[in-house]
Formats: sequence, C-alpha cells, structure tokens
Amino acid sequence: MASRQDDRLPTPAARPPGRFEGLRRHRRWLCALAVVALLAQMAVAMVTAAVQQTPTIDEPVYVGTAETYVREHTLRFNPEHPPLGKLIIASGLVFAHPHLDAHFTGDQTALGRRLLYESGNDPWRVMLWARLPVIVLTLLFGLVVFAFARELVGGVGGLMSLALYAFSPDVIAHGSLATLDVPAAGFLLTSVWLVWRARRQRPLLHLALAGVALGAAAATKMSTLPAVPVLLLLAFHSFWSFSSPSSPSTSSSFSPLSSFSSFSSFWHARRSPGPALRAQARLVVLGVAVAAGTALVALAVIWATYLVVDPQLRWATPANVPAVHGLRGLAIDWLPAPRPYRDGMRIQFGFENATWSGFLFGRLYHGSLWYYLPAALLVKTPIGMLVLWLIGLAVLVAVPRLRPAAPYVLLPPAVLLAVAMTGSRDLGVRYALFVPVFLAVAAAGVLALRHRWAHFGAAALVLFVGVSSLRAFPYYLPYSNEAFGGPSKTHLRLHDSNVDWGQDLGRLADRLAERYPSERVWLVYKGSGVPSSYGIEAADPRKAPPSEVHGLLAVSDSAVAKADGRLASLLDGATPVDEVGYSITIYRRR
Repeated sequence: MASRQDDRLPTPAARPPGRFEGLRRHRRWLCALAVVALLAQMAVAMVTAAVQQTPTIDEPVYVGTAETYVREHTLRFNPEHPPLGKLIIASGLVFAHPHLDAHFTGDQTALGRRLLYESGNDPWRVMLWARLPVIVLTLLFGLVVFAFARELVGGVGGLMSLALYAFSPDVIAHGSLATLDVPAAGFLLTSVWLVWRARRQRPLLHLALAGVALGAAAATKMSTLPAVPVLLLLAFHSFWSFSSPSSPSTSSSFSPLSSFSSFSSFWHARRSPGPALRAQARLVVLGVAVAAGTALVALAVIWATYLVVDPQLRWATPANVPAVHGLRGLAIDWLPAPRPYRDGMRIQFGFENATWSGFLFGRLYHGSLWYYLPAALLVKTPIGMLVLWLIGLAVLVAVPRLRPAAPYVLLPPAVLLAVAMTGSRDLGVRYALFVPVFLAVAAAGVLALRHRWAHFGAAALVLFVGVSSLRAFPYYLPYSNEAFGGPSKTHLRLHDSNVDWGQDLGRLADRLAERYPSERVWLVYKGSGVPSSYGIEAADPRKAPPSEVHGLLAVSDSAVAKADGRLASLLDGATPVDEVGYSITIYRRR
C-alpha cells in the first residue's frame, strides 16, 4: 500500500532563514551527537555498576540456566521464565568460557552457586560478560525511545525523552544486571512503536515486526502477557486508520476505545447496503486478520525461543508445578504455546497464590498493598521526571494533534500497572519498570505546548533529573529522590530489590579489609553471593549465643527491616558505625 502522508502528526513550520541558519543546517549532526552523548553517559553508568556489583539474588539462577541452554540444550532449569532473556545473557557468556559440571543434578539455586563459586570460575568476569548483552540491549532501547518521541513532537522532544530514559536510576540499575526486567519492557515498547508506525506506512511490514517484538517480550517475561490483547487491539486500530478514508486517527476526540469509533458508520450503513458497506466490512475482516497475524507472529517467536534451546522440545512437567483451576486454568490449557511455557505460567500463578512479606515507609507487613508500586515509584523516581511525566500525560490527552498517540503510549503501561498492583509480591519497582520506559516517551508531549516558558521549564526539569541521577553514581539500585532523603535513606522506606538485592558483598569485603582488617566479623547477608569467595570470613550471629556476639556486625538492610527475635535483640545492643553501598549497615557490638 502507498504511504499515508496525510495522517502524519503536524511538524513545526519551516523557519525563515536567519543568522542561525548554519546551526539549523547542521542540526542532524548536532542531534546525533546529543544522542551519542546521552547514551555514552548511560553506558558508563551501567558498565561501572556492572563492574562493581556482586551478583544480585536472581542473577546466578539466570546465568546458570543460560549456560545450560548452551551446553546441554535443556529446559529443566528456571521454567517459570521463558528462555529469550537467558539466551541474551548466554550471548555474553560464550566470551567468558565458564566451566560447569556436565549434567548438574541440583536445583537452579545450587546451579548458579556451582557455576560462579564452585567450578573454578572468576565470578567477577563471568558476571560482567553475562551483564554486557543486557547493557547493549538497554542502550538500543534508548534509540527506540528517541525515535518514538521524535515522531510525536520532533527531534528536541526525542532528545528530552532519551534524556529521561538515559538518566532514569531504575533503568540504569536494572539495565546493568543480567536480569529480565529491562529487556521485557524494551521489547514491549518496541512493539508499540512499530504498531504506531503502521498507522502511516507499510502496515503489514510494521505489524509483522511488531509481532516479533511482542513475541520477544512475552518470551522474556510472562508478566507482559496482559499487554498482548491491548497490542492486538492497537494493531487493528492502526490497520483501520491506514486503510479507512474516515480514519479516527485524525479525530480530535480521545477514548481508550477509539479504535472502534469507525464501526458506527459501518452499522448505520446497513440500512443502505452498497459499496460503502462492503468496503467497511472488508476492512473489518482484513483488520481482524492482520491483528490475528500479528498474534501468530508473536506466538511463532515464543515457539522459536524454546526450539532454539531444545529442538526436540524434551520436557517433563516437574512434580512441584501447582495446579491452576478456573478461568486461569482454561486460559493456560487453551493457549497454543509450548508446554514448558504453560507450565511456567502455572508456576507464576503459584507464586501469586503465596503470601509474601513487604516493607513500605517503615511498616513491615504480610500480604500485599494495592498502592505499593505507585508509592515505590514516587520514592524512586527523580522529582523532575515525575513532574514531566504528569505534564506529558495531560498534554497527550489535551492537545488534539497528539491525541491519536495517547492510546499507544498510555494503554499498555496502564494495563500492566493495574495488573501488577493486584499482584502478591511487593518486592520492588522492577515489577513496574515499563513505567519509566513508556512515560519517557509520554513526557515529550510537554514540548507540544507552544509557550516558551514550557520549553525552558522542561529543560530545567531535565537538568534537575540529570543532576539527581549523576549524584547517585554509581549506587543506582538504592536510589530515592531528594524528597525522601536520597539513597542513604531508601532503606528506611523500602526493601528488597529497591535497595538491597545482594549487590554490595564485594564492596563490603573491600571496606572490611580497608578499615577493619583484624576485627571479628558477624554477617547477616541477604543475597546469592558467597562471602568467603570475596575474602569475607564471618559467622551468622543468629546461630551463636548472644553473649558471644561481639565485634562488627554487618547486616543487609532488608534483614534489618525484617529483624525480629534474636537478630532484633542483637541490633538493639549494637551501634551503627558504617554503611556500605547504602544497602549494608555495619554495627559495633561490645
């Protein structure tokens, strides 16, 4: 089909020549340099974090599983997550050449420990190579953010969105880890961007590519599945908008269900059958077929990721996979996905049926709070970024020329956030990492306001975000904004992957060797690292009589937040003397 130029969002009118003509003539090069500069600082931040941090709680499992994918082509480890994210990690491990016992028989936690600490490998080197592919992918998703926002409001808006993405402490923190959260969010954003582009040109090509990106998101984390129906609805909308002469995309009204606005003309046309009716019916059928084709492409990607690991798809359902009944069970049984994928969904639903503990604003509780994720995002997002998000959201809905983009930018993260808020695991903003990724694009809407003060204000807020982010370097995981006291105070309000995910064991070893070389050390560590592998010789104070616990007591801040019984009494008689990476507190007990 020919390109639909009339459906493009308006671009700023050409400016008359003047003394800045030379500057405008080179604006593409200047824009490219700005993109490179923003991504370069992000790369430095992520690589620095990757080099300095020891494995977080989830990473050894993913790294060990990735290595078994390459060596043994087995799916038996970590079935609760699809293979693609771990295959991405494996693409870095091939350069590390780690040693691993063939046909290891332990569980996935023991597998990660065996690979990193019990097989003669250098854990620092293995983890860096495992993290590098995720870092590269995170940078590439920054280009998607830039391209999406540029199509909405122009090059300056693209740079503003990229700056918010590149300075986001949460994106930097998790983009520097061998985990799945950033890849899943990035693939989903890429799919939405491609669906948006299908409104204007080559809809079949863009929707096919969107299906690939959507399948990649679902083949990385199952938590992206609630967004699939939204993406398919938007795919239908994009095809309809491209093909229909009365496209709703040019309408100034906005509704989350605006993709159905043209159906009214179809049903009214039944009273006077004719060529218009047949054309409308044909578009409906074609739109449904195209959306179904997008779903089939996504499904093919999921199948392909499993077949890449094991072409024979050898799989036996583990005995501990929980049974899932009701509508969830029917959805799993009817889903035309590989059986290990469906069993992984059952395991995830089992996690959701469990009772977890949480910690928010100093309160330790059991169960989950529906407002946990919004509250955690409020704490861990730079203040300037929060302001730009809110203004950008309002502008997307209020400005007529941007309204067609609102369902694409807002609906997927809104649906995913609503589902995540009903989950049972209040363990960190990583469960809502799609929010800073999508809202970085939404924030560009601020530049659609035709007021100089709006542009100056946006620039000031972006600068504020950059300063806040750079001040946190290189401790991005425990970041909190200035209103909540900064990274040093995060542990007073949040826990787990928000602040203390086991990442500072190596820093603790350095601190003990530097400042306390000959003192007795007791350790309560929350993480997957092995302290002795980093030169830390310490005992667990909870396993010794309180009268024997003297000297230094190093405690992960998540353990402090949940302290009860013996640990609580030990901390009552101890004095804090040092802090490591804003995640481990060192006490002295006399």
